Amino acid sequence: MSIGGPRSMPTEASSPPVRDARASKSPTVRSRSARGAIACVLGAFALAAASIGNAPFAPGQATDASTDAVRQAPPLSGAALLGALRRGGYVIYFRHTSTDFGQNDDRMTGYEDCARQRNLTDAGRAEARAIGAAIRALDIPIGEVLASPFCRTRETAELIFGRATVSNAVRGGPAQADDNRYAELKTLMSTPVNGSVDLAIVSHGNPFRAVVGGPYLAEGEAAVIEPRGSGRFRVVAQIRKDEWPTLSAAK
Repeated sequence: MSIGGPRSMPTEASSPPVRDARASKSPTVRSRSARGAIACVLGAFALAAASIGNAPFAPGQATDASTDAVRQAPPLSGAALLGALRRGGYVIYFRHTSTDFGQNDDRMTGYEDCARQRNLTDAGRAEARAIGAAIRALDIPIGEVLASPFCRTRETAELIFGRATVSNAVRGGPAQADDNRYAELKTLMSTPVNGSVDLAIVSHGNPFRAVVGGPYLAEGEAAVIEPRGSGRFRVVAQIRKDEWPTLSAAK
């Protein structure tokens, strides 16, 4: 994205001619001329830096890799957001609900090995049930539900939606990866959703950060994504796990 056109630097006509400065017999004149030229150059650099730092950004602008500004200034909220979700066509990306950070995945032997993974807490299970009840009460139409194969994401999806299709396309992974690692996830985020339903994805914090950028989603937080086609999408809202009742008030 362009951050502004090039700014003109001082020309020879706008600063003391070098030839005249050298021809002067006064050291004081030469010194002042040199200081003036330096001041002009420094001033030009300051103006250019200010131009870059103040470059405008349109909230909600579609990008190939969404920026912090997109995520921090979503264009939909309240009744407008609820109306959009009810019309369908969006991707709702959930990070799994609260987990026990005293556990980890280091010794897991496979995705079915729940005993050796970081799992949901009882509070996380209650959060998922509450989110699911709110979505049903809001009459938000959900089509396909894709879940990362980890136990915490499968359980979150099943508690929210009552069903889940395990998909490696939305599995967990590193927060920084090459373009190919999350290519399938990016395709899901950017491909228009067929029918008057929303696509639900239940995954992790790292894949979302790697594809979208910006700060991590909190556990149980959801991002509402508008697919734009051809690898493009925009994040139009974020909903924390305890904010679904706010949408209910907007009905």
